[in-house]
Amino acid sequence: MKKLEQLYEGKAKKVFKTDDPNLYIVDYKDDATAFNGEKKGQIAGKGAVNNVMSNIVFQLLEQKGVPTHFVEQLSDRETVVKAVKILPLEVIMRNVSAGSFAKRYGVEEGIVFDKPTFEFSYKNDDLGDPLMCESHALALGLATEEQIATIKKYAAIVNDTLKEFFLDKGLKLIDFKIEFGLYDGEVILADEVSPDTCRLWDVKTNEKMDKDRFRRDLGNVEETYQEVLKRVKKAD
Repeated sequence: MKKLEQLYEGKAKKVFKTDDPNLYIVDYKDDATAFNGEKKGQIAGKGAVNNVMSNIVFQLLEQKGVPTHFVEQLSDRETVVKAVKILPLEVIMRNVSAGSFAKRYGVEEGIVFDKPTFEFSYKNDDLGDPLMCESHALALGLATEEQIATIKKYAAIVNDTLKEFFLDKGLKLIDFKIEFGLYDGEVILADEVSPDTCRLWDVKTNEKMDKDRFRRDLGNVEETYQEVLKRVKKAD
């Protein structure tokens, strides 16, 4: 397979065309951003961690009935994916209060919810990715009712699967952000599942094991990302 011209460069990844119109190559970067790009930096080795971890998780989710864009890992940083058209809706699921949820509602971090919450945000950097309700997404034609129902179904499976998976690795899944896209008209999971997109706390210490270490200047960022990958790769 030939890697052709770059299609897109985002905050964390570059996407390239290939000689197969149905496939792209994603190249994960070490660049780190927070607060809608206001804070910028580098986390050494982050691209490799996020690529390898995402691919492990995607293959697990495929086994659980969630279709994903994953095709084949080429290297530590590069993966072949299906040529998905990303829907402009970020899906956020929360099991425990943290981050913007705690700030928005003036509550402490660490409140365990009886049921997970489900949020949409409008994937739009210029607007700061604002929260969006389902009816607004429909009004703007961002997705159909059927697509939204499918997204909700898959998001619930992702949450249940990853809560159990991470707990087995000594990590609590606090919340996460995922993105979906269309491939052959079908809704499938895309983007990544990594310490950039998941809040993970150590089961024993509640130590933050994710991008919050970068956001909040907690230190040991690179080491924490490597530790998460090490746990994820560890056989049951």
